Amino acid sequence: MIDTHSHIYAEEFDDDRAAALQRAREAGVECLMLPDIDSESRDRMFSLAAEYPDFCHPMAGLHPTSVNDNSRWRDEVDMVERLLQEPPMRLYGVGEIGIDLYWSRDFYREQREVLHAQLELALRHNLPVVLHTRSAYDEMLDAVATYRGRGLRGVFHAYADSIDTYRKIASMGDFYFGVGGVVTFKNSGLGAVVAEMPLERILLETDCPYLTPVPHRGKRNESAYVAFVRDKITELHGVAADRVDFLTTKNATELFSL
Repeated sequence: MIDTHSHIYAEEFDDDRAAALQRAREAGVECLMLPDIDSESRDRMFSLAAEYPDFCHPMAGLHPTSVNDNSRWRDEVDMVERLLQEPPMRLYGVGEIGIDLYWSRDFYREQREVLHAQLELALRHNLPVVLHTRSAYDEMLDAVATYRGRGLRGVFHAYADSIDTYRKIASMGDFYFGVGGVVTFKNSGLGAVVAEMPLERILLETDCPYLTPVPHRGKRNESAYVAFVRDKITELHGVAADRVDFLTTKNATELFSL
């Protein structure tokens, strides 16, 4: 398995990060993809990737909520551009980037500008994107539609919309869909959607320390728990667990050029 979205460099793991990484290995996780947030947490991410270069794979990007009420957001985008031009180590994607209107719609214009700037950077550097979308699927569809036919590829992280939206996105380009702990929530409705999505388009993820799957919901999430996501997808598709392991690992390997 590959956890394609892990913030295991976050402060929540400062007391037991090495142990959490070992638990992930013991659970069968081959590697972790580390999405970037902004300049405040980036050094932590790079330090972890340098310590575990064969296990932890970093990206570069500015998270949409880091744009909100941030007078320095243009400087932050410039930092991402410089990182991609002269990376301190191999970078595996541009992310996480996107649109998040859950907290406020007041910064939509700025978020959209930042998103498009980073999508252009991804195309320029031939890297996949990791797209964060919250309360903004219509806006994200509008944004991605403008890149149809230009070779944009990536993953819709923490996918949580309908099967119809999935089909619209799938028609726009080479996109995968990150499935995490929410699929295990009894009343989320996501299970019915994931059951209709082909395994060839699904990536496993945790988004740890957030979105902890059942049976640990309410506690801190960690990358080892991606196994619970795999088990739920196995149940929904009625296939063997090793089939889900194989296909989702193949998907991640191809997308991120692992």
